[in-house]
Amino acid sequence: MYAIIETGGKQYRVQEGDVIRVEKLEKAQGESIKFEKVLLISNEGKLNVGKPYVEGASVDAVVDSQGKARKIIVFKFKRKEDYRRKQGHRQPYTQIKIEKISG
Repeated sequence: MYAIIETGGKQYRVQEGDVIRVEKLEKAQGESIKFEKVLLISNEGKLNVGKPYVEGASVDAVVDSQGKARKIIVFKFKRKEDYRRKQGHRQPYTQIKIEKISG
């Protein structure tokens, strides 16, 4: 059984027991989250597709940790103009564990 959920403007395919990283959510470690924006549920080969969301479906998860991803370098350069700009960025994320898919 798996589901496709939407959070942070992205879509994720999840199963029970999966650990995934999503865009930062304002939840503390150990708190539970209920995702109600479920786009699709597959149960024993049967697909239940929503328009746009499946009614009555939800995915329960628990926050494992909060963190930041690896640093990426943003470097701007224009030749012959002595123009260089170097900037780093670390995207914050929330790591969650999927507990239950219902619907």
